[in-house]
Amino acid sequence: MERNDPRARSDAYGSRINRSHSPLLANIIPWASILIASLLPIFAVAAALPMVPPLGFMLLIAWRLVRPGLLPVWAGFPLGLFDDLYSGQPFGFAILTWSVVLLVIELIENRWPWRAFWQDWFTACILIAIYLLVGWLLSGATPTLHSLIGVVPQFVLSILIFPLIARMVGWFDDLRLRRWKRV
Repeated sequence: MERNDPRARSDAYGSRINRSHSPLLANIIPWASILIASLLPIFAVAAALPMVPPLGFMLLIAWRLVRPGLLPVWAGFPLGLFDDLYSGQPFGFAILTWSVVLLVIELIENRWPWRAFWQDWFTACILIAIYLLVGWLLSGATPTLHSLIGVVPQFVLSILIFPLIARMVGWFDDLRLRRWKRV
């Protein structure tokens, strides 16, 4: 096509005309990313101590904190159900904790809608700590001081990688809302 051809969109904004968000991507990416993250710890190398963070839970928290209105409050039930099938925890643990966490985050959203990232990080750290402690107590193992110390590396790693997970959720959100050319 020639440069003067009206069909050629070479200006700064012409390439984005008549493009819209993909409804399929906009709806599936948050759910699929959480489900895939729930499956990822299965592929980790077996170790004597729990080292792999609860990635599905962390992505759930990150999606809820980065995009507050995206996941409904009831999303904890189906996503927790899927996580229960693969996590190794007693059945119903993730269903209950993920649902309660989404309700807690909803209360925090209503109380303090003007949060900053460090407040979200602090909230995520508290929720992850409670999740790991409750999981440790309900895991069926004898709760001793040595087994509690064994959970500490998993907790520290979870806290340290949460900003990366939040950044990844931001990238997924950008992908989700990217304008796609209609064919």
